[in-house]
Amino acid sequence: MAVIVPFESPSGASIDGLVGLVTADMERVNATILSRTGSDVTMIPEVANHLISSGGKRLRPMLTLAMAHLTDYTGDGHVKLAAAVEFMHTATLLHDDVVDESEMRRGKLSARMLWGNEASVLVGDFLLGQAFRMMVEVGSLRALDILSAAAATIAEGEVMQLAAAKNTATTEDEYLAVIRGKTAELFAAACEVGPVLADRPKAEQTASRSFGMNLGIAFQLVDDVLDYGGKAAKLGKNVGDDFREGKITLPVVLAFRRGSDSERAFWIKSLERGEIGDSDLDHAIGLMNKHRALEDTISRAHHYGAMAVDALALFPASPMKTALEQVVAFCLARSH
Repeated sequence: MAVIVPFESPSGASIDGLVGLVTADMERVNATILSRTGSDVTMIPEVANHLISSGGKRLRPMLTLAMAHLTDYTGDGHVKLAAAVEFMHTATLLHDDVVDESEMRRGKLSARMLWGNEASVLVGDFLLGQAFRMMVEVGSLRALDILSAAAATIAEGEVMQLAAAKNTATTEDEYLAVIRGKTAELFAAACEVGPVLADRPKAEQTASRSFGMNLGIAFQLVDDVLDYGGKAAKLGKNVGDDFREGKITLPVVLAFRRGSDSERAFWIKSLERGEIGDSDLDHAIGLMNKHRALEDTISRAHHYGAMAVDALALFPASPMKTALEQVVAFCLARSH
């Protein structure tokens, strides 16, 4: 179950270097995930395994393992924390799909379409419970603090997104606050717990967190662009899903701000009121191109990517450091 496949962007940037360096540990993480989704309640492993085994890149747990290696951690706690991070991520996906009423996830029918909203929410809760059990077993109060705080921040980000949903008045700062909480916080926590377990100096813990936070923001901004210009295979969802769901993402914020009154009226009609015609997605993409909204979103992603790479400067040269720099390049190159 949950085999990691080599994943390469069109430009040749790849996470294969990272995958190779953490393969042995990821096998242990996958075994842990498999054992912790077991339950006498048949629906729990069915729903959990539907999403866990559906071909995600497992980037977040790999980052936990990578940062533990980068900071010379020698114990076993990073394996359980990596599994906990993946469970937290999976739980948020299950909950997200219910909130967003999504029909697809990673190219397959979402769990809510197969088992219903109630089961999706409750299995997500089960996975969060298992994640916290593993954190406690590791025995690091500081790691538990980081990941439990992340869980609360992610929920805050979700509520912020709910408040911003279909609101074309959302500002760029407000949108960035949403993705810091909703997406980047888990990247940051995943990266921070490794050096915490290794009892590294505070500067290294902070640098690791900064790497994860900035990578997470860049990752989400590229996803926002791909929804309007990528192929479904890259995303594991249909192009235009964000548009159809009325999501306010950075390309929308920029196009709306820069548009004429009639163009803003189009965004209000389609996103706030949900009145979407057959050609409206193409029209939306046309407006984004006209106002350089996609191009400038990618530029902002590169800015955060550069900050992620700079955060690694504190660490000496090593194959793992190079692999992490390649992860940043891979995340950015998906936009091509």
